[in-house]
Amino acid sequence: MASGTDIRTYYDGKWHEGDIPVMKAADHGSWLGTTVFDGARMVDGMTPDLELHCARVNRSAEALMITPSVTTEEMVSIVKEGLRAYTPGTAVYIRPMYWALEGDYLAIVPKADATGFAISLEAIPMAPKDASTTLTTTRFRRPVLEDAVVNAKAGCLYPNNARMLAEARAKGFGNALVADALGNVAETATANIFAVKDGVVFTPIPNGTFLAGITRARHISNLRADGVEVVEKVMGFDEFHDADEVFMSGNMMKVTPVTAFDDTQYQVGPVTRRVRDLYWDWAASH
Repeated sequence: MASGTDIRTYYDGKWHEGDIPVMKAADHGSWLGTTVFDGARMVDGMTPDLELHCARVNRSAEALMITPSVTTEEMVSIVKEGLRAYTPGTAVYIRPMYWALEGDYLAIVPKADATGFAISLEAIPMAPKDASTTLTTTRFRRPVLEDAVVNAKAGCLYPNNARMLAEARAKGFGNALVADALGNVAETATANIFAVKDGVVFTPIPNGTFLAGITRARHISNLRADGVEVVEKVMGFDEFHDADEVFMSGNMMKVTPVTAFDDTQYQVGPVTRRVRDLYWDWAASH
């Protein structure tokens, strides 16, 4: 089921109207989960960091032993061609994806140069400026590289994220603040996480258990250029309870303020609002 409306699909060398079938039942990706994707955005005609997102889906494919078949430059060009069909002002979610078509003799390892590729464009509005979420803990944790392909944006990782979200929602919260294998904070079930204390911004240091996102890196760069101190470090849950502000960072909505972590309440503070302003100011200038 699609998340948005007004869908266009690039497959087999051309753009198609609608959410067309692209994967067969016997494709390696269908039954063994060898799928990767990335997500970018078009908002008000801007496509922030589109090239970086297209480059990352190729790296994700390689991490899953899928042979990328489209260069970053070609992918950017194809996406921009597809976006021209949308009316000005439409917010579009841009999702390039690969999957393996065949396996080796025992079927498990993807066969080189046997790759499916598609791009899905969906009209999905940005969240209202006053939108926020709440967090709780979850018993499920982020895996490590020795257990899973955490260095890829891979579809096979998302059932674990779904368990985290389902548990959080059952407890009456919007999302989950997730630990790594050692019990330190990694990210949320859907996005990277930041905490603000006394004007300093803190975020978990990448440790190989979660993707340090493209939008996350953009926020860090923008904040530092604006004179704000940003510290990447090992973080515990107590530091989030002690924070003045907490916000999530992800491609889908860019900045999502957090108003509660279990029984700790937060205001949507000046740093969170500044992060959003800096992001869109940067996007408009590039």
